[in-house]
Amino acid sequence: MLPAGLLTIAYVAASILFILSLGGLSNQETARRGNLYGIIGMLLAIGATAAFILGGFDAQVPFMLNTEGFGLLAGAVILGSMIGAYMAARVAMTSMPELVAILHSFVGLAAVLVGLSSYMAPLRTLDGSEHLVHDLVHELEIYIAVFIGAITFTGSVIAFLKLRGSLSGKPLLLPARHALNLAMVIGCVYLGYMFVGQTDAGGLIPLLIMTGVAGLIGIHLVMAIGGADMPVVVSMLNSYSGWAAAAAGFMLQNDLLIVTGALVGSSGAILSYIMCQAMNRSFISVILGGFGTGSGAPPKAIGGEIKGKDDVIEFDVGETVTMLREASSVIIVPGYGMAVAQAQHSLSEVVKILIARGTDVRFGIHPVAGRLPGHMNVLLAEANVSYDIVLEMDELNDDFPETDAVLVIGANDIVNPSAQTDPHSPIAGMPVLEVWKATTTVVMKRGMASGYAGVENPLFFHKNSRMLFGDAKKNVDAILAGLRE
Repeated sequence: MLPAGLLTIAYVAASILFILSLGGLSNQETARRGNLYGIIGMLLAIGATAAFILGGFDAQVPFMLNTEGFGLLAGAVILGSMIGAYMAARVAMTSMPELVAILHSFVGLAAVLVGLSSYMAPLRTLDGSEHLVHDLVHELEIYIAVFIGAITFTGSVIAFLKLRGSLSGKPLLLPARHALNLAMVIGCVYLGYMFVGQTDAGGLIPLLIMTGVAGLIGIHLVMAIGGADMPVVVSMLNSYSGWAAAAAGFMLQNDLLIVTGALVGSSGAILSYIMCQAMNRSFISVILGGFGTGSGAPPKAIGGEIKGKDDVIEFDVGETVTMLREASSVIIVPGYGMAVAQAQHSLSEVVKILIARGTDVRFGIHPVAGRLPGHMNVLLAEANVSYDIVLEMDELNDDFPETDAVLVIGANDIVNPSAQTDPHSPIAGMPVLEVWKATTTVVMKRGMASGYAGVENPLFFHKNSRMLFGDAKKNVDAILAGLRE
């Protein structure tokens, strides 16, 4: 006998594990344990749900396996697990942002499909006044879930294509774009009015039309957001996917799905808000788009106009090694270029040598470094860099004037002084790491290309800056060899 309360207990236990997982993931030292809690909680949730579907939890009837549905369910679980394991094993850290984005799209698509299915084949039929109330509530659940799910699906696909480079990071700024978004939302509200109260699935056409319109809203919202704000978009879509899952939980009358979706939705919203604060952005403005443009007038360099590569002061590896040997304090600012070059392991060895020589070495991490929140922290942890020397921007931004040497490895927008000096810059007002205030700043880049936001960087021409061109991995390896001599 498997009592009905056992399913509730399993769901409560899984919910607690998910909460513990979020708590663990909030800190680098406990992240592994938090990830383990999440894995155990999800296994428990899937196992309990599968048992309920195949046999059922009932206080009176003994548990009996429904062998007819076992093959289909087992096949879906095994196939999905294999695809997930394959993707997780093969994805590089540089591709993690787009993987997260495309996984969000799956959640949105699932909410849409569950909503359509739930409308066409209701879970139960009621009579009388209870029937009217239940149908109204259930139809609202379906409509809201499909609306959020459609926006999440198409928005996440566009985010995936932008992060992958298949679409330009330049925002699509249509005339009267806000009025267009408002008109589409009003249209969805009107379609919702037409949807509710229909009999014999008569509201299917308004529901399908709304799904298409909501999909267009998702496309337009993300297309209007530029490269500088893409990390916030990923976090925002994470929140959307959570609310879509919660809405699906209401439709399916699944308490665990409601709790899990609410956890994901609220945590994603909080993270998005924190990141907007760190970037000096309005959360509503980021959602509505228009920041992080992909073009614009070149900003003025300190001391003159930006002209080209011939106007910068170049360093070679030998000069960089000498600078590091003579420096008593060093700050390293990693960016997406370090992730692409996979230079973090060699860099970790460089840091060990400098610390052994008595040099004060720290890492400066911008809240949106890379293309995913925490991207750089994960890379450095992977290379066994001590958590104690990995600091956030606010913790060391005031220390740059007293710093002898700064290494900027593959970062661009997050060290761009035009954020403070050019009020017309697409990244104007965004807090940046003030690396140009150090005695000497060496910027490692392949060339003079602008960052993901498409904004030219006057840092390259600053009197304290030196450019070390080439592949970051090869240059860091050469610096490591030089320090070992």
